[in-house]
Amino acid sequence: MLSYLARRTLTLIPLLFGITLVSFLVIHLAPGSPIDVLADLNPKMTAEAKQRLITYYGLDKPLHERYWQWLRRFLALDFGVSFSADRRAVMDKIKEALPITITINVLSLLLIFLVAVPIGAYSASHLYSTFDKVLTVFVYIGFAIPTFWLALLTLILFSVQLEWLPISGLSSLDYPQLSLAGKMWDLVSHLILPVLLSAFSGLAGLSRYMRGSMLEVMRQEYITAARSKGLSEAEVIYKHALRNALLPVVTILGLSVPGLIGGSVIFEQIFGIPGMGRLFFTGVMSRDYPLVMGILTIGAFLTLLGNLLADVSYAIVDPRIRRGGAG
Repeated sequence: MLSYLARRTLTLIPLLFGITLVSFLVIHLAPGSPIDVLADLNPKMTAEAKQRLITYYGLDKPLHERYWQWLRRFLALDFGVSFSADRRAVMDKIKEALPITITINVLSLLLIFLVAVPIGAYSASHLYSTFDKVLTVFVYIGFAIPTFWLALLTLILFSVQLEWLPISGLSSLDYPQLSLAGKMWDLVSHLILPVLLSAFSGLAGLSRYMRGSMLEVMRQEYITAARSKGLSEAEVIYKHALRNALLPVVTILGLSVPGLIGGSVIFEQIFGIPGMGRLFFTGVMSRDYPLVMGILTIGAFLTLLGNLLADVSYAIVDPRIRRGGAG
């Protein structure tokens, strides 16, 4: 198991550097630059002033030299200084926004797993029942409805018309004056819609994958043998079939991490949440190269880490992988 984990971890290092190289080339070769943004905000900026800014930001150097300088800072865990007016360190901005995004994504993943696995297994064990048909309709709706459109609808309904939940942000204006229970509810009420909507499409998809995986496992000979021994249907399904059915589901759950991180850009903009997604959007619009590279690198690391955790979970569930890794 340790040998398997070590090999999987070592493969992530060149992959992470490859991602940073491609990301660096894409954002620097894309049309527009920080100087163009500043010039748009100040039409009176002269060509000499633009050239001084280009030199100041180091944009006059060849692309490979800029990447090498960035890579040296990155190896020292330094993403540089933001091009924005506040001139803050990129790492400081990320430290403020990263816990918020991780919290929402972790809650979404937990919700997806805790809800999708039981209902997918139940649907497979009650094939073509009313519940199974309702689940099928839910899955189609979950795949068909754009989540950003659904987010706007839920905001209008629950926040504007019914006034049950806050409109945006993570806390209310009177948050410091609230009691401990009031502060906890204020935080929960601000997270309900972002977490539910972030998990919506993943919940629909994973429940369907779980159903298909359970149906495949329940056709196997050892399930028939377990039934022939006189075991109850609940023991057959939840003790013997469920564990093996989790193998592909665990992999898919790990692969859903990039979608959740990418979806943070949309949800955090809609709900006004000061997380990584909103920070990334601001950095892209202002062509803040150090900030964008820092966020892309952290996002790539979290994605690779999610895939690694999925592989480790797969190895825990399937002993054959552990034995293969040990060999």
